[in-house]
Amino acid sequence: MADADVIPIGSGGRPGRGSGRRTTPSAAARALAGPRAGRSAKKKPASSQTAELPIEPVVEDLPLVEAPAALDFAGLERVVRDLFGEEGERRVAEWLAFLRRRLSGEYEVDEFGYDPDLTDQVLLPLLRPMAEKWFRVEVRGVENIPDTGGALIVANHSGTMPLDGLVTQLIVADHANRPLRTLAADLVFQTPFVGELARKGGATLASNDDAERLLGRGDLVGVWPEGFKGIGKPFSERYKLQRFGRGGFVSAAMRTGVPIVPCSIVGAEEIYPLVGNIASLARLLGVPYIPITPFFPLLGPLGLIPLPSKWLIEFGEPIRTDDFAEGAADDPMLVFNVTDQVRETIQQTLYALLMQRRSVFF
Repeated sequence: MADADVIPIGSGGRPGRGSGRRTTPSAAARALAGPRAGRSAKKKPASSQTAELPIEPVVEDLPLVEAPAALDFAGLERVVRDLFGEEGERRVAEWLAFLRRRLSGEYEVDEFGYDPDLTDQVLLPLLRPMAEKWFRVEVRGVENIPDTGGALIVANHSGTMPLDGLVTQLIVADHANRPLRTLAADLVFQTPFVGELARKGGATLASNDDAERLLGRGDLVGVWPEGFKGIGKPFSERYKLQRFGRGGFVSAAMRTGVPIVPCSIVGAEEIYPLVGNIASLARLLGVPYIPITPFFPLLGPLGLIPLPSKWLIEFGEPIRTDDFAEGAADDPMLVFNVTDQVRETIQQTLYALLMQRRSVFF
């Protein structure tokens, strides 16, 4: 494997088979997106929102009541400039512009519920300090992510909590300058508050219909085929890939003719070393597992702080799918072979990255 540039910077359900004929999001995704999805979030004028008043006799020559003037942030901007300089002024200006857009409703939400304005200005900036300072992520092979057009990024899944998916989304946004639309399990959207944030952050259900819709329109899509089997495996099985399901992600890429980009993540396995599982409680709550780590539940909420492991992430060379004959996505043996090729590429890259990492935490 050729040396690649090192850039210091510091979600999956069961794939299924798609028909290739769908041109709209699935019914489940449309239900998650809500009635505003696919339309501008611009609010109605203030006049249309005025409550209906009881009918009164007409009184002429009443003085007009002026609408309240827009908030004036000029004084605050001057204070910030004096305290923090030009960089602070720029950041405050960006935040004030963001607040104005949210208050006026001048932002867009697509048919899947993705809110790029909220993602870029709030969600990803919250992740950036963790990736840059805590995990000290190093990225390789960013040049293998296409600049335009659809592509499917396939990565290993680990770490008890799906932080690897969030960090990958941040890296793609920062270094490929493209949003990564992630495919997430049903449980994510069934969880209060988490499901709403995931939808606004660009996630959608891990179904072939929605994956093909996103890839077909030129989006960058991320999938973690191991699903809960990957993030919930014992620490003793770290960096040993689990099954990649039935290869639904491969058939989606074949039907849309987009490249598959293997992504190998080292470091996420150590953030929450899984040493046990409270299976009876997990069944009662209807979740895949209740983890036991060296610090959770022993230390309570403090045990939820991830360990500061050193992360290495490498994007491999794209695997083309546009050379296959028409109908190749319906050939189970061919789909299995390509799935196995992607899985083996990620596994071998994980071994290579582990050899290059000096230690778990440095």
